[in-house]
Amino acid sequence: MRDMSSQKQERPDITTDVKKDDQKDLEKKFVESTSDERVVNNIMRHEYRVLSDEEKGQMLNFKDSGLMFIELCNSVTTEYSRELTIAKTKMEEAVMWAVKHLTK
Repeated sequence: MRDMSSQKQERPDITTDVKKDDQKDLEKKFVESTSDERVVNNIMRHEYRVLSDEEKGQMLNFKDSGLMFIELCNSVTTEYSRELTIAKTKMEEAVMWAVKHLTK
């Protein structure tokens, strides 16, 4: 068996079109999910349509409801539970799909 710890693997730079200084600035900036500027730190989605205030509110409600469910799961027990872990993952997925519907 080979010792892989001595080999350094570098990730390819997929942001070659962005200057290194600009890339660092983008990585540091946090943007509210309801902000019209939410594209600035998303390397995969280059364009977003502007959401209405109603759509922004709906997105926030989906995310808040998902967070409430996950917090409820966390309050049930501090021990590891495969079932609750799956439930939380499915809630995260449900929120993701609901938000994707709103933002398409």
